[in-house]
Amino acid sequence: MTTHATPDGHAPTGATWQPDRPWRGIMVATALPLRADLSVDHDAYAEHVRGLIDGGCDGVVPNGSLGEYQTLTDEERARVVRTAVEAAGDGARVMPGVGAYGSAEARRWAEHAAEEGCGSVLLLPPNTFRADARAVRSHYAEVARAGVPVVGYNNPFDTKVDLTPDLLARLHTDGSIVAVKEFSGDVRRAYEIAELAPDLDLLIGADDVLLELAVAGAVGWIAGYPNAFPVACAELYHAAVGGDLKRALPLYRSLHPLLRWDSRTEFVQAIKLSMDIVGRRGGPSRPPRSPLTGTAESTVRSATEKALAEGHR
Repeated sequence: MTTHATPDGHAPTGATWQPDRPWRGIMVATALPLRADLSVDHDAYAEHVRGLIDGGCDGVVPNGSLGEYQTLTDEERARVVRTAVEAAGDGARVMPGVGAYGSAEARRWAEHAAEEGCGSVLLLPPNTFRADARAVRSHYAEVARAGVPVVGYNNPFDTKVDLTPDLLARLHTDGSIVAVKEFSGDVRRAYEIAELAPDLDLLIGADDVLLELAVAGAVGWIAGYPNAFPVACAELYHAAVGGDLKRALPLYRSLHPLLRWDSRTEFVQAIKLSMDIVGRRGGPSRPPRSPLTGTAESTVRSATEKALAEGHR
């Protein structure tokens, strides 16, 4: 999992997108543009996906929490994946979220992703109860049978199930996961994961610990704020994983007032608001999420406008 800078200071090969490891690099957890009537604007979404890749991002992760998958019908969810694949121009650059209440349903979504030509899928652990290690391993093994590489997603805050380094190592040994999106915020885990499962790819899962996890050996970023600032975030990522702290640290400090919103409850609304401000078409969110108001809205708006004034795009 260790990375080293190349002579030109760019990201090392192991931390950039590769057809045989399409979960690496910057995979943007895409926000989903909605119209005023809260219907999905698939044309705007396709334009957004193309803009992200043109802006230096490597691929997209549709139907994650940022994409409000919990509020989508099956038809909408399937069409979002299809739209992403067509807009990306290469299904390998698409990593759909396949989280579901049941393992069988999650497997069906993974099979759908495989049918659409996607390169990998992102899978939460069971999240309707505090699943033990046995249940977690069974869940991931079932979805892995779909035949598409599975990236585990550790979000113990929302799922109440913690994919600890030891459990991740067992999932990797089982052949159930190829990588993990680490959202716990505990940077120390990166080193334990590397010790227990050296061949398991560590992906940055929270925007506001990007630099710390990049230094610790992450080879990818499942990202939120590139939805609004793809070019600046791509520059930050490549500087960070390339070990160019002279370039990365000022960028990180400049963007951190926005990046930290990725770890807050209102992350969907915050990122969509930033997208609207920069002209990237975020739109409203479906209930029960409500628009930002008061201090939260003014804070996101001010930080976004400041980032624009500093030349970030």
